[in-house]
Amino acid sequence: MKIARNYFVRGLLWVGLYVFFSLAPLFILLAGPVPAGREFWREFSVALAFAGTALMMLQFALTARIRPVKEPYGSDVVYFFHHKISLVAFGLILSHPLLLFLGNPRLLSLLNVFTASWRARAGVAGLTALIILVVAASKRQQLKIEYNTWRLWHGILGIGAVVLGLTHAFMVGHYLNVPWKRGLWLTYLIAWLLVLLYYYVLKPLQLMRKPYEIVRIIAERGNTWTVSMRPVGHSGLQFMPGQFAWITVRGTPFSNTENPFSISSSAEHPEEISFTIKELGDFTRTVSSLQPGEKAYVDGPYGSFGIDRQDHASKFVFIAGGVGITPMMSMLRTLADRNDSRPVQLIYANRDWDGITFREEIEALKQRLNLSVFYVLEKPPADWQGETGFITRAFLERILSAERQRNFQEIFLCGPKPMMDAVEKALLQLEFSPDDIHAERFSLA
Repeated sequence: MKIARNYFVRGLLWVGLYVFFSLAPLFILLAGPVPAGREFWREFSVALAFAGTALMMLQFALTARIRPVKEPYGSDVVYFFHHKISLVAFGLILSHPLLLFLGNPRLLSLLNVFTASWRARAGVAGLTALIILVVAASKRQQLKIEYNTWRLWHGILGIGAVVLGLTHAFMVGHYLNVPWKRGLWLTYLIAWLLVLLYYYVLKPLQLMRKPYEIVRIIAERGNTWTVSMRPVGHSGLQFMPGQFAWITVRGTPFSNTENPFSISSSAEHPEEISFTIKELGDFTRTVSSLQPGEKAYVDGPYGSFGIDRQDHASKFVFIAGGVGITPMMSMLRTLADRNDSRPVQLIYANRDWDGITFREEIEALKQRLNLSVFYVLEKPPADWQGETGFITRAFLERILSAERQRNFQEIFLCGPKPMMDAVEKALLQLEFSPDDIHAERFSLA
């Protein structure tokens, strides 16, 4: 409980700072002399644009993997917030030209890049970059844009939009007409540049000094592979079971070829770390071709999903679907290595019996843990005596303890989105406390 309180206090601090730096531009605009003869809607549109620009600059701090920022919430929550607040920033910035044109249609001439002033050109170019960024981010899968290609251009377009937007603001000049206003926005700019320096230069350099070497690749059930690595010249990664990391193979930390995966090995043995990866697309299709001895880089750990933040629990419930078993295996292995005697229930949904990843090891863990396992198969064999179909509310009500007291049993959920949505809804209907339900919703784009 002490760990949870510490994260709660830190989380409130970061929220307060985020709100302050998001709203500060609005108050900055109201202070000091205001140009005469400028109508309300024009000034209001400018205020919205400044607020949107500040929000956009803050997005880089959210996604730069600054561990103290992400720890109180977990990366999935941070990225979810990033997706939503980015749309708010986009709406605020877009409202600036729309309100201007509605108030004075003659200003539409500013869209003519051949005759417009350079400050107008900078604004139009920045807004164009931002529109492309938002469309590509929201429609990446429909447009079939490869993940790492999208990540590269997402960063380029985001940086370009900020630079062009600030160029536009400084060239207009009316709203930065006193030294302290210019100084404050220069402070924003310097802080933003420092975040970029950390993410694109300092962090890769740190990772370069702590390489890993692949020691084995194991074929698992379910078209899945476990890649095990050992640290080279350093002590390895200290992590909590359930967390994830970004890994780079066949490249360097500067090469923009990293991918996030949950750690599947025990936190009690950081001398060797493992990732279990299902062949689904892009990089994952190449995992089977990796060879022992190849160099790798690991950036982590990240995420708040795991038992160590819920060490007060009297019981753990793990509900997994398919490769969502990966963080659960890290927690199960860690509990076994710690000789933890608390009861654990594992509900594991799969398409068929042969595709159950880690099936043999899960059965073996029953000898080391107070573990009950319930398999749910969509397409069971003819002689199957267990649960069939999907995880339903009726099944959960029958299997789970009737004890609903908050903090008694902590429930961890990871798997395909439709399964997670249905299970989470069922758990809430069964009156489990939302604080006791922990879902790993891992979608970066």
